[in-house]
Amino acid sequence: MSTITTTDGTEIYYKDWGSGQPIVFSHGWPLSADDWDNQMLFFLRRGYRVIAHDRRGHGRSSQPDQGHDMDHYADDLAALTAHLDLANAIHVGHSTGGGEVVHYLARHGESRVSRAAIISAVPPLMVKTESNPDGLPKDVFDDFQEQLAANRSRFYRSVPEGPFYGFNQPEVEPSEALIQNWWRQGMMGSAKAHYDGVVAFSQTDFTGDLKKIELPVLVMHSEDDQIVPYGSSAPLSARLLKNATLKTYQGLPHGMPTTHADTINADLLAFLST
Repeated sequence: MSTITTTDGTEIYYKDWGSGQPIVFSHGWPLSADDWDNQMLFFLRRGYRVIAHDRRGHGRSSQPDQGHDMDHYADDLAALTAHLDLANAIHVGHSTGGGEVVHYLARHGESRVSRAAIISAVPPLMVKTESNPDGLPKDVFDDFQEQLAANRSRFYRSVPEGPFYGFNQPEVEPSEALIQNWWRQGMMGSAKAHYDGVVAFSQTDFTGDLKKIELPVLVMHSEDDQIVPYGSSAPLSARLLKNATLKTYQGLPHGMPTTHADTINADLLAFLST
């Protein structure tokens, strides 16, 4: 397997296919680089070099008992891009991965990057606070942790069976293959990493990060996202970014890069081609 070892001894697994301009994909919680298989094959066939890593504690990366926070996620991504000596890269992040991309750009700068896209992403801030009154109550995320700790396997069936892919909607036909693949990816990772990761994706405030970013960013989000509510995420991120394009969808789920890959891939390609 292709891995790098970070300064704290964590092994980060990654895939690196093809040549040309690099696209680096950052996955959502609690998944792995495999969640980007469709996009990686799509862009590989169009002449891009495609790279995706398993976040620490996820997938095939090692499972340390600490470091499951946005600072470490961003630093691990920076270590990977430095190891591969990437230039003129495009960074694409889904959900928690969108937060990782935003924090990486703000924390490590844009010298290696030309543009970015965040899809169904958690910024600016998911949890409800005095300064973020439209966020979700902390109890929602506490319940995530409680369900994970009580029966992670059951919880990792209920999420893709329900709101992640919109399979809880009456007009949507569930896909057992997608549900099992989500479960498979989740169960490969560390319960500790995933437990701590709930705090990382829900309580990290990316407002300051978004304000620092200068390069073009495509913000893609569905108004019907049941995981990261549209009204308290994408439009706010687009306003905070200096050079944002907001692409809004109707009727698509949080996991739209998987369920509607043709649409998402085409829109990403159009953005990269401008």
